[in-house]
Amino acid sequence: MFKKLTTQDMVYAAIFAALISVLSYISIPIPFSPVPVTGQSLAVMLAGAILTTRQAGLSMGIFLLLGAIGIPVFSQGRGGIGVFMGPSGGYLIGYLVGAIVISLIIQDKKSYLHIGLANIIGGILVVHLLGIIWLNIITDMGLQKSLMAGSLPFIPGDLLKATLATIISVPIIKRLKGSL
Repeated sequence: MFKKLTTQDMVYAAIFAALISVLSYISIPIPFSPVPVTGQSLAVMLAGAILTTRQAGLSMGIFLLLGAIGIPVFSQGRGGIGVFMGPSGGYLIGYLVGAIVISLIIQDKKSYLHIGLANIIGGILVVHLLGIIWLNIITDMGLQKSLMAGSLPFIPGDLLKATLATIISVPIIKRLKGSL
């Protein structure tokens, strides 16, 4: 029924949980949005592209759990369950769903095009959708304003991150082939 977690699953998940935690410190507040620009989405895309679905989900789950218990792994050095109740809570949950979606889309198809499309769908569309919905609920600013403040300004940077994640992940996947 459920496959046992291997040491390799746990190690890879821990590495990517650490990566997203470190990249959360790349955080640039922007005046027109309650959501900062961060390096986290790059780590989400890398995890989804490089790891198995189980490892990707586990890595994002570990990251979210660490943040929920108060370790300052979220953007701007924040931590605690209250962050989930703030404007960026939907994006955090989106990281978990997005990494899993990326991994599910990729499966055994490891071309630049396939991985790039998976990063755009899971790493941008899924994350932004969940983030916008939550931002609207929390701030009551309306879906259109939530889209304007919580998604549109971030799309160019996220497309750059999707490109970087694709370029970085393909050679790593080829190198690790068979060990994941």
